[in-house]
Amino acid sequence: MRLSKRFFKSSTVQALIAALAAGYVTLVTRTVRWTVQESEVSKALRLGNQPFIACFWHGRMLYLRRAWNRERPCHVLISAHSDGVLISRAIARLGVSTIKGSSKKGGMSALRAMQRILEQGDIVGITPDGPRGPRMRAKSGSIKLAQLSGMPILPITGNTSRRRIFKSWDRFCLPLPFARGVIMVGDPITLTSNADDTELESCRQNLEESLNRLTAEADRHFGQITIEPADARP
Repeated sequence: MRLSKRFFKSSTVQALIAALAAGYVTLVTRTVRWTVQESEVSKALRLGNQPFIACFWHGRMLYLRRAWNRERPCHVLISAHSDGVLISRAIARLGVSTIKGSSKKGGMSALRAMQRILEQGDIVGITPDGPRGPRMRAKSGSIKLAQLSGMPILPITGNTSRRRIFKSWDRFCLPLPFARGVIMVGDPITLTSNADDTELESCRQNLEESLNRLTAEADRHFGQITIEPADARP
């Protein structure tokens, strides 16, 4: 292992990076002038007491903290990869718990853990295109969770007037402080427990289209170039 890799995998270094990242998110949250665009139905769900599944693209994950009622516990599904461990440490400092798992590793155990969390009345957050894409293409995990738990899915995205877009697979959007920001929340997506494969796929497409439409609207809100989805894999 190269020295640089050992350095960044050091527990002390990761704790420092996590503290800096959490501090930056707090700075952005407090200095950006936020507005929220949503229907009355979505607002009642987002700020109410009913548990729900918050879905947001991987590249817009920094907007989640501003989107939910912080008096309610939120648990986010994070990859067990080393990058996921670093993210877990950072968001833990923001009062967000994590669930380890992905579509390839620990998927079923994570699904059951998220079901229990929803049954407790808490919020679960999922990046349906994570952990490695393709960008802005929804996988089926959140749909399966909605079917298993009977809880609604709430599509959420955001943007700021000042931002930096990275050349990563997810075109990660870094909001800059002292800007204007918008959070966009779609209508809840519900699914019955006895839904067949056709209904499950229709629900997945609905989630993907809703998040992409909202994200494009959030980009156009500040007259910025829209981030396009990656080509879907076969």
